[in-house]
Amino acid sequence: MITTARARFLRVSARKARLVLDQIRGKAVGDALATLEFTPRAAARLIEKVLRSAVANAEHNHQVRNLDDLRVVKAIADGGPSMKRVQPRAMGRAFFIKHRTSHLTIAVSDETSGRPPLTRPRHWRVRTPQAVPAAAPAAAPAQAPAARAAKAPARTAAARGSRPRKGKEKK
Repeated sequence: MITTARARFLRVSARKARLVLDQIRGKAVGDALATLEFTPRAAARLIEKVLRSAVANAEHNHQVRNLDDLRVVKAIADGGPSMKRVQPRAMGRAFFIKHRTSHLTIAVSDETSGRPPLTRPRHWRVRTPQAVPAAAPAAAPAQAPAARAAKAPARTAAARGSRPRKGKEKK
């Protein structure tokens, strides 16, 4: 059973939270909590709270008794609204400051499927190489550069429609 927990409007940018979430995605809950405990980032404390909430939700709502079977199957950080502030600067200027927020979602599951858990978000799809079509019939050989030059008309200044340079005399 998949159980989720969400924390919204957290005062950490989604980009910084994703760095920590990438470390725990696909791991067992015990390993993920140990990783978060020793991660020296402020986002790790917030993510740890959300992960513990997801484990508590699984225990209470779905009566999951064996917490060793739980794995982090989904861990995402979406951007939230930004608080806009203005920092006054010299000579009447102003710098704008955006205090970014984020919404964290963590899902844990005790189900064991045949495939390994996702280690990256689904939208990071790896492109498979396309089948190479059968070789087309050989085209005519490319012309040598000298042959192309012989066919091309000579481009003079008059043909280009330009005027002689200043300071150059006509002969």
